[in-house]
Amino acid sequence: MESRYLQKELGTCLTQGLAEVARMRPVDPIEYLALWIYKYKENMTMKQQRENEKAQLEHERELALLEQEMMERLKAEEILFQQQQLELQLELEMQEKERQRMEEMQRAQEGVEEEAITDSGKTLAEISDRYGAPNLSRVEELDEPMLSDVALNIDQD
Repeated sequence: MESRYLQKELGTCLTQGLAEVARMRPVDPIEYLALWIYKYKENMTMKQQRENEKAQLEHERELALLEQEMMERLKAEEILFQQQQLELQLELEMQEKERQRMEEMQRAQEGVEEEAITDSGKTLAEISDRYGAPNLSRVEELDEPMLSDVALNIDQD
């Protein structure tokens, strides 16, 4: 049972250390083995730290990639939102311009109607700004079934 513990905990370390002592043949093999075991422990601790740091860096890298993807999605959504806002603003401006145009047309139509009403009592000379326009009084239209004096005169000839 103790041999299993020693094999599990010290097997690799002692095997490699004793092989190193046999290869180097130092003057004081016990001190050399002790220092070699300390160095082995330090190396194993550093190796474990590097693995932990590597795992931590990999985890942070994955988080950074996820964050970058999220930022790209947010930026794309922001651009889409800005485009929608711009389209809405343009549509509202177009509607406002159309409304103003319709109001101008309505005002112009009202102005034409007012001129027609005020001009209906004036003669052609008063309405026209041309030199030499005839100064005719109002012309009254006759109903078609009734014959005018002119039509009667033509028949008598």
